[in-house]
Amino acid sequence: MLDGMDREVAPVAEDGRRRIARTDVLLADPRLSEAAGRLGRGVVKAAVVAAQRRARAGEIPPGAVADSAVAALPETASGLRPVVNATGVLLHTNLGRAPLSAAAREAALAACGATDVELDLATGARARRGRSALAALLERVPAAEAAHVVNNGAAALVLAATALAGGREIIVSRGEMVEIGDGFRIPELLAATGARLREVGTTNRTAPADYAEAAGDGTGFVLKVHPSNFRMTGFTREAGVAELAGLAELRERGVPVVADIGSGLLAPEPLLPDEPDASTSLANGAGLVTASGDKLLGGPQCGIILGRADLVRRLARHPLARALRVDKLTLAALEATLRGPRTPTDEALHADVRTLRDRAERLAATLRQDGVDARAVDSDAAVGGGGAPGVVLPSAAVSLPEPYAARLRRGAPAVMGRVEDGRCLLDLRAVPAARDADIAAAVRAASAAAGEL
Repeated sequence: MLDGMDREVAPVAEDGRRRIARTDVLLADPRLSEAAGRLGRGVVKAAVVAAQRRARAGEIPPGAVADSAVAALPETASGLRPVVNATGVLLHTNLGRAPLSAAAREAALAACGATDVELDLATGARARRGRSALAALLERVPAAEAAHVVNNGAAALVLAATALAGGREIIVSRGEMVEIGDGFRIPELLAATGARLREVGTTNRTAPADYAEAAGDGTGFVLKVHPSNFRMTGFTREAGVAELAGLAELRERGVPVVADIGSGLLAPEPLLPDEPDASTSLANGAGLVTASGDKLLGGPQCGIILGRADLVRRLARHPLARALRVDKLTLAALEATLRGPRTPTDEALHADVRTLRDRAERLAATLRQDGVDARAVDSDAAVGGGGAPGVVLPSAAVSLPEPYAARLRRGAPAVMGRVEDGRCLLDLRAVPAARDADIAAAVRAASAAAGEL
């Protein structure tokens, strides 16, 4: 037996184990019985069995099994846990990118039951799936003649390649043969559709003439990819959408330009002048634009396709479109994102730095009163999600001792910060002000669990 904090806890003796209530008795506890109806019997039983195991190991008293099981129950039947994103990365891929607005969450909840997703209630006849969301897209991007939505950004590009260039060539710059994350590479993605890639130019320089020389009767389309997760500087040259759309060699053959803008911007954003947007790309002559809905647009994960009516129609009628279609929850959330109030992503992008600093000062001061080594510091945030590489967003953070990083991740709510120079930084740019109290409570809980309060 060891003294002090390192003292070992002996397992409960045999007679003590008899005092641990049976599983069926515990499941009859009103709190656990109610939870079983909400979360499912299997989830609750697992929490009970885990608490019984802890009691047998001497970690908790036999009489505390029910309380321990109740405390361990998840908020929902899903294994996913809500996380406060204090990393300073607005669109954190590992945290699900864009957080949905309250309007989008309410719309998705309303669509959980039976809904008129593919029905005209006035006539009782079948209607176009997701027509309200598509109409909302066209309202936001008047330059587009038609719209279509699939389940993610990569799927939008795959559908375009399959429908417009299956067995034909796609002309693309060598400098735009990018990897989009998690090992997925544009060349491999496109080759899997049956299209042939015709690479032009060099890694750092590709001129309009390179595309013109490569165009032929077998060309399906010219692809313009925004290399959103890296930057090239120095001796570089790229051809813009307007330059490509104006090439006589393409116009004579009816070869469209497909612009994969990635980030989901529907209109120019002054804070991100180098980030392409759908409206400008279409105005510059792109036949199709593909983008992600869960990035700067701030909506649910989906792939957005905008452009010429004849091209969009070919994609929407292709057999692959059925396999890539989105569900009713996504359509509802997307429409609410487009028509509703500002999204959390937009609010975070345009957050006032002075306000962020004031929040950090107040939060740090509150925590210091509890004996926590907390400081308000300046911080650098980023867009993330493969968007606006190199763009630094001035921010503010609460700086804590490094061990808090792991403690806060395991807390309830889980708070995800970042470790920098031996300190845990909780960047506030992507954190709504209403969550400051949750952060303070999480830090206090982490301190108490470590015996520091």
